[in-house]
Formats: sequence, structure tokens, C-alpha cells
Amino acid sequence: MAIRFLLNGKAVEVDGVAPTTTLLQWLREHAHLTGTKEGCAEGDCGACTVALADVGPDGEPTWRAVDSCLVFLPALNGRSVLTVEGLGGDHPVQDAMVKHLGSQCGYCTPGFVMSLFEACHRKDLTATDDAGLNDQLCGNLCRCTGYRPIRDAAIEVVGTQPVDGHVATAPTGTATDYVAKGGRYAQPADLAGLFDALDAMPGARIVSGATDLALEVNKLHKALPALVSVESIPSLRGVTRTAGGWRIGATTLLADVEAWSKDPFPSLHRMLRYFASRQIKNRATLGGNVCNASPIGDTPPVLLALDATAILASRAGERRVPLREFFLSYRKTALGEGEVLAAIELPDLPEDAFAASYKVSKRRELDISAVAASFVVRVQSGVVSEARLAYGGMAATPSRAAGAERALVGRPFDEAAVNDAVAALATDFTPMSDHRGTAWYRATLAGNLLRGFYLETRNDRQPTLPARHAGTVIA
Repeated sequence: MAIRFLLNGKAVEVDGVAPTTTLLQWLREHAHLTGTKEGCAEGDCGACTVALADVGPDGEPTWRAVDSCLVFLPALNGRSVLTVEGLGGDHPVQDAMVKHLGSQCGYCTPGFVMSLFEACHRKDLTATDDAGLNDQLCGNLCRCTGYRPIRDAAIEVVGTQPVDGHVATAPTGTATDYVAKGGRYAQPADLAGLFDALDAMPGARIVSGATDLALEVNKLHKALPALVSVESIPSLRGVTRTAGGWRIGATTLLADVEAWSKDPFPSLHRMLRYFASRQIKNRATLGGNVCNASPIGDTPPVLLALDATAILASRAGERRVPLREFFLSYRKTALGEGEVLAAIELPDLPEDAFAASYKVSKRRELDISAVAASFVVRVQSGVVSEARLAYGGMAATPSRAAGAERALVGRPFDEAAVNDAVAALATDFTPMSDHRGTAWYRATLAGNLLRGFYLETRNDRQPTLPARHAGTVIA
């Protein structure tokens, strides 16, 4: 079958290109729309930003800024895409960029314009939200103009929701089975179709947002002949209330998890603010970050500290696996043949619990952590009744620090207990040295993060998310 979608309001049909062709490649080489630029081909610079119509966290159609270098073309079947050419040349965002002198060489400008296009249509962002504006723009790099005039343009247009003729439409949810150039991309519309596709395509890679998998194509030039997408299955997306907790569908976008988690799970919200750029969070999913099973993934330590449970689905139904048992070894998980991650379940955070997350990286925005940590400590009648201390970057898998936890439980939450817990970390982990940090650096950092958590919470207050530097340490 051909790929059919709306491009700048016009229906297009694509056939005969490899399933791993990115939207960026196709726009420039086939559609000859060269306003969308390639700067890095890994989602780091934002020069290739376009707007993709999607469903927002409120269930209404909305525009999302995404990196077109990380979107495989078949994922667009039944959807709408808007590029800088589609704005027409006199959009309020473009006018604001001109007014505030936000462009110099112009290479990055189309990407900034499309990020601001999303900003002007957002209902949850205002001109006074400094952290939100930073997050909106952190996925776009500029080498010459400087960011102040661009930020001034953002302040002028954010949340204005202009009547500009660009109306977002929800994805149709059309099932896709695209075959070309020796590759196959199946995107079923329900779980039954998903299991049929997995049976028909042994060895297929499962994909959703492709923010990680696309790098294997763009940077490693790998052939991915069989891909099965879980993106269009409604039952795998969204957040629902359960008895005593929450169920987060595996394909729920991280941008939506971030927005939702601010009140029930501030430590998760705090980590996601610095997870990656807005463009990446508009495609990346919670399940993808978990199943990637990277030892330096940002969300697994938070989920481990929050006592998460992985819900695995197959033809036989669902089974529950505590997340602490999900990561078996380096990039190996408990998923069996024919199983997919359907959801992550989180119990409610008790009122007597202190929770916070920390990410240490060489830059604040859009960087991989050297060490990530997330802590939940409950204090009852003056003593620690429960401690869950989870780390990434300290072992082959995201892991809890069992020895350090034992050193805290049953004792007052004070400096002596924390120092003993820090000492116990030496028996919990034997970190490695690499280009992000030496073993000594990681071990020292792990202890200092725990000490920092104690200092942040010792006055019986919950950690908050300040406008700047929250949850991230710049090494």
C-alpha cells in the first residue's frame, strides 16, 4: 500500500521509497521543500523541525513540533504535516521573528519558526512561563544571532492561537502495511493486528517515536528490513486512574507524561523537564525509554524509585513484572517472545514520602547523563520506614541501591544515617569509566546526590521545580 498524508494542506501519495526513509530526506530530495534543513540528523539542532498534527493531552487535535530527521515516512500515513513553506510567508510567527531581528544567516530560522508555530498554538504555555519558554526553544540551536531576539519573538506569539488557517486534524489511525525496497513497515491499529504482525515478521524491531531507532539508520547506516510500529494502537496510549495509582500507556508521549506528572509525581516531572528537547519529547514515548534498557536512560531510575510495575502484553493476555525485575542485564529485558510493554503502573505517592530526581550532564539541555538518580524516602514517627534509591549510569542496568537503602531504614533521617548510606553505595555499585566520567567521579557523584537530596528535604519540605537548574547539575 502507498503512504498517504497531508503536506501543507495538500494530499500526497508516496510509494517506492525505503520504509526507513526519513521525513527530512523525503522533503528535501523528493518533495523539493528545502526550507527544512539538515544540521545534525540526530535530533540535536532543530534545523529540521516541522509541525505534525496529533492529539494533545486534552484529547483535542493539536500541532506538535518534531524533528523530521527522526520520523520514518510510513509513520505519517493518515496524518498531516506542515513545513515552513506551508506558513505562506506572512504568519504572525514570521512577522515576530522579523520584528525582533531573530534571523541572521537564516540556516536555523525555519526550524525556530516551526517551534514557535507550535508555541503559538499551545494552550498550556504563557509568555510569563520562563522555564516553559526555555523548554520550547532548547531543541533549536543558533550559531550567530543569539537567542534573546528569538526569545523575544516567542514571548510575543506564545499561546496566541492565531486564526491562521492551519487547523490540526487528529491522526486517522489507519492501519499501515508498507513494503518497498526490500523493507516492510507494519503499523497495526489494534493489539490483535500487532500480534499478527509480530508473528508474520520474525525478528522485526518494534518502533514508536523512533527517536532512538532512527539514529541507527542516520548515524550507523543500518538496514532495518522489518519494523512493527505500536504508534497507532489507542489502548497503549494515555494515562488512566487505577485503584490506588495510575496506569501510563507505553506509547504515551513524554511531553504528555511531563505535563500530567507535575502534581501526582513531581520527581518524574522534574526529570522529564531535562530529558530532551520539546521536539524529541513530542515523539519519544515512556515505553520506548524503558524498553531501550539503557543504563543511562533518564526515566528508569525515577520509575524504580516510584516502585513501578511493568505491564507486559501478549496473545495470552497481560502479566505484571515489578520494574526492578524487568532489567535483566545490559540492554536485556524480561520481555518474552511475542510480548510488548503495554503500560507502566505507578502507585500513589504517599503523603509522608519525600521524592526527587537528579540528572548530571555536561550541559543543561538535551544531553545524556553521566549519572541520574531518583530517591523516595518515607519518614514515619521520626524514622525512615521505607527508602528506594535508584541510579542510572552506575551499573549495566538502571538499579536500586539495596545496601544504601538498608542503611537508612529504621533510623532517623539525619546526617549520620545518610553518611552510612553513602558509604554503602560502594558495595552496591562498581561503576565504569568512560568519556562521560571516571569510575571515581561517578561513585563520588552518586554519594553527593544522596547528600544533596537529604539537604533539600531535611526541613520537611518537598523539592520543587525552580525556573532554572532544577534537577540538573552541570558538570
